This record gives sequence, structure tokens and C-alpha cells, in this order.
Amino acid sequence: MNAPLRNAITPVDPAKLEKLAEVAVKVGLQLQKGQDLVITAPIAALPLVRLITKHAYMSGAGLVSTFYADEEATLARYRHAPDESFDRATGWLYEGMAKAYSNGAARLAITGDNPMLLSSEDPARVARANKANSLAYKPALEKIANFDINWNIVSYPSPSWAMQVFPGVPEEMAVERLANAIFAASRVDVEDPISAWEAHNANLHSRSAWLNGERFAALHFRGPGTDLTVGLADGHEWHGGASVAKNGITCNPNIPTEEVFTTPHALRVEGHVSSTKPLSHQGTLIDDIRVRFEGGRIVEAHASKGEAVLTKVLDTDEGARRLGEVALVPHSSPISASGLLFYNTLFDENAACHIALGQCYSKCFVGGADLSQQQIQAQGGNSSLIHIDWMIGSGQIDIDGIRADGGRTPVMRAGEWA
Repeated sequence: MNAPLRNAITPVDPAKLEKLAEVAVKVGLQLQKGQDLVITAPIAALPLVRLITKHAYMSGAGLVSTFYADEEATLARYRHAPDESFDRATGWLYEGMAKAYSNGAARLAITGDNPMLLSSEDPARVARANKANSLAYKPALEKIANFDINWNIVSYPSPSWAMQVFPGVPEEMAVERLANAIFAASRVDVEDPISAWEAHNANLHSRSAWLNGERFAALHFRGPGTDLTVGLADGHEWHGGASVAKNGITCNPNIPTEEVFTTPHALRVEGHVSSTKPLSHQGTLIDDIRVRFEGGRIVEAHASKGEAVLTKVLDTDEGARRLGEVALVPHSSPISASGLLFYNTLFDENAACHIALGQCYSKCFVGGADLSQQQIQAQGGNSSLIHIDWMIGSGQIDIDGIRADGGRTPVMRAGEWA
């Protein structure tokens, strides 16, 4: 008899997990009748996968296909695979996903892996594997980054992740605490999560509308270790909360989300900036990031921890040293107020203003759905194999909007909307 999957039963509130699954399908994806769904998830997230699959079929899904990742299998590669393995990736799988998206499938990713899984592995091998994976994933990533499809990311409290967030406590207690934090941030710890998301989306839309009405040419960030001017792309458009994908379906790509975001101009970023939270990237913690921009490009970069991995990331391609996103999040956001470091970008980016290295989102342009890649590039949009968010906001950061004529308007003061 096969042993049961470890952690198939966890100290996670089943009623709230059910609500999270329902929100993922009905709010995150707004899955349509007959639409296929591709799910990726860590194997520890099996309880949530099963519930999402149930709600997907109850909503009329055509076919739900799930691809699982396993931490022990990942570590086995790093410890036993031949060196040439780290320059390869499963391109055939990503090509199949891209084909599914082209045929109308939706995409849902469940995060929950141990954020420090690869912290003891050779950073050169980690970087090579990440680059190979980024190259192979590009056909599928383009469908997501260009917002061709309705997609969503949610999280599950795996024990390995929970023990990173709550070290020094029993595993069961750590999982319960992380689960409750996920439920609160995802707005499923209330009686009617669907209505809660409607109200939250309305608030984010009002922030985006104000910024779009101001038509700033740039944003100026000032604070400890930071004096950064981020030029905004020509014809940029701010978004936040639910958005309409090119397939006509309104979805919430990130659950949770607290941000409004747009596209910087890849050539118009100047100054220096310091991170305000660690970045957990592919199993490595990169902390105390300090970079300097000239002409939109990072020309100097340092980190007190994980600098070698950061350097490898920046050398992925030409676009990796330029920005593809700038996002505004109030310091008083629920995730920030929790006081937790999640070691997970989906959560940590929603605790602070942030920027992203690499690929821009085509939807963050006026009429973006009708723009070619050449037009997006001409308007300042960046292109890259990567898209990596890291946090630069705090209660000590001020932000001004700068108009084309040089006039300034306060956007944030001490990390809050002005």
C-alpha cells in the first residue's frame, strides 16, 4: 500500500480554504463555461488543488489539468544531476501550455514552495537553471504578460514555507498561522468574500483613475537610501484590481493584491534606490539591494546577501537591467500591517511600493491590446525573459508625480496616499 501524501491533512480551516478556492475561480479567474484550466502547484497544495478543481468544474470548466512540483525532486536534481542538466528546461511542456493558452485556456498558479529551498545550492547552477527555464517559458509567459488570457495566482500554506515565516514554533502551529495570514490577506476570512472583493476592486480602480487623470511623466521616490526618478512610458496606463484580459474576461490576476501599477519608460530611470524588504528569488534570499540607474539601466548593483544571484539575474539579458513595472502600495496595507515577511513576492510586494526588473505588461498602455511589440518598445516598454518584483516602499518614502512641464504633485507622503 502506498503511504498517504505527507501534509494531505493540515491544520488549515477547511471552510476558509473552500472560500479561497471559490474566490480563485469566481474572482481570480472568472472562469467561463467550457473554458479549460491549466494549474501549476507544489504537491503540498493538493488540498487546495482539489477544491479549485471542484469549483472549476462546478463553474462549467471544460478540462482541468494540473502540473505538480515537488521540493525533494528539485533538490535531487541539484545534488545528483550531471552538470549539463542545468542548461536545460522542459520546453516541450511550456510550448504545450502556450498552445493551451492560445486555444483559450485559463491559467492558475498556486505558490507555496519553500522560499529558501535552493539557498544552500551552487548559485551558478541556480542561475543557469533559471535562465534555461526563462528561455523555455517565454512562449507561455508572453501569453500571460501580454494579458492574452484570464489568469490568477493564489497561495497555500505548505509546512516548509510556514516554517520560514514562523521559525521556532511547532510545524502545525506555523502552518495554522500562515494559513490564517493568507486567508486574511486574500479577503476570505469574511462572510461574503465575493462582495469584499467587489468593494476592494472599486477602491483600486478609483486610485488608478486618479493617476490616469494626472498623466504624470515621471515619479520621484525619496527616502533613506533612495533618490530615484522613474520616467513613465509614453501612453502608459495605470491598473489595479480586476482587469479585462484580451479574451474579454475580467479577472483578478493576483490574490491578494493591494497595488496600482503601470509601465516605466525603459530608458528614463535615473538615480539610486535601496530595497526595503528582502527578495526571495528561486530559493535564494537577496537582501539589502542597492542599485544605481543611468539612462534607464542599472549600472551598479549590490546586496548584503545573495549578491552573486542578483548579478546573475541582471545578466539574464539586456532587458533584465531595466524596469518593466512600477507599483504603488500604501504602507498601511493589510499585508504591511500584519508585520510579517512572507518570503513570497505575491504577498511581500503588496506590503510596499515596488519596482520590477524585466518584462513590461502590454496592458499598461492606452490601447495596449492593439499595440505591436515594436510599438510598445517605441513607447518605452521593456522586453526581457524575466519579471522580478522587489520592494522599495516604506513608511519613510515620499513620492511626487512630475508632469511634462516639471510641475509636481504629492502622490504619497510617509508611505501613504497624499
